Amino acid sequence: MTHVRDDEGGRPPGAALSELLRGWWEAAGEPGGRGRPTQQALAVRLRIDQTTLSRYLNPRHPSVAPLRIVEALHAQLKAPAGELERARELCRAALENQRRQRAGETAPAAGEGRAAAEGRAAAEGRAEGDPGRMRVPAPASRRTTVRMLGFVAALVCAFLAGLGVARLTGEPAGTAGTRAADAKAAGTRTPGPEPSWLLVRRMPEDQLWRGRTVQYLLRHHRFDVPVDGHFDARTEAAVKEFQRRNHLEPDGKVGRKTWPLLVVELRVGAKGDAVMALQSLLDNVGEGGTAVTGTFGHETLEDLRHFQQVHGLRPTGVADVDTWRYLMAFQEPPMNTVPLDPTPSGVPSPQ
Repeated sequence: MTHVRDDEGGRPPGAALSELLRGWWEAAGEPGGRGRPTQQALAVRLRIDQTTLSRYLNPRHPSVAPLRIVEALHAQLKAPAGELERARELCRAALENQRRQRAGETAPAAGEGRAAAEGRAAAEGRAEGDPGRMRVPAPASRRTTVRMLGFVAALVCAFLAGLGVARLTGEPAGTAGTRAADAKAAGTRTPGPEPSWLLVRRMPEDQLWRGRTVQYLLRHHRFDVPVDGHFDARTEAAVKEFQRRNHLEPDGKVGRKTWPLLVVELRVGAKGDAVMALQSLLDNVGEGGTAVTGTFGHETLEDLRHFQQVHGLRPTGVADVDTWRYLMAFQEPPMNTVPLDPTPSGVPSPQ
């Protein structure tokens, strides 16, 4: 597949962008600089997970950083002013590559020049409510892989379901399997194990996106807690008070009884902290590119429907209790991912 605007070294723009961003980070620690922040500290300032930031700074396995992150990194790391436009240019080119991959294209349409193709990509990629910034599509290879895995899982579930029904009813296995496949096509969930609610409490592994999700939702319920990803004493006290108000044991642990009351059903038009929690989870679920704006617009709707469809939920575009549970269970990268930054993150694998 043809890459758009490979740089002078023949590298795809995504790899060139990651190398440029990593160069900014490494240069911040050179003599005369302000001192290079750890990736953990930098991720907190950018309000993203450290492992997500590590992917943006890894030229060997690049993940395209959203334009807002590129601009924020330039400001945070005091990078040379003249390199910002180059970074923006690489970001737009990488997004165009991803758009082509998602559309199955290999070259610009007949008669369409490079400038026209870039202009069209920019117009299609602008985030709702932010006409000056581009939305980051999910990497095509990852999204394709996820869809293929979902399709294979659906076939396996349908086959096993068919065998089970055949044993119980004497009905031919093919008939039962067809019925299960029809149910899948209709948008209903096929038989199979469902994820459990995460248990989140005041522990090292419950920082970052876990702690931030709890804090966003507590703020929705009018608790004055910071959204910094640190499940500290203040957050724990707010959880206990929330549990008391809802007649639960005030143990400060967010589990299977607390989550269903803490999460909020959301749909297009919703605004506020709960929407930011939803968008943060969608952005870190492996699809990538969901803008955290606090407004549930059509782009959030599209990303949510895609997640629901991939994971066997009805693609209603409504964030119900089941959707929240699945979103937290399928966060990527895994909690035990080793960050690129040599500084330990203190975040072990999930329970």
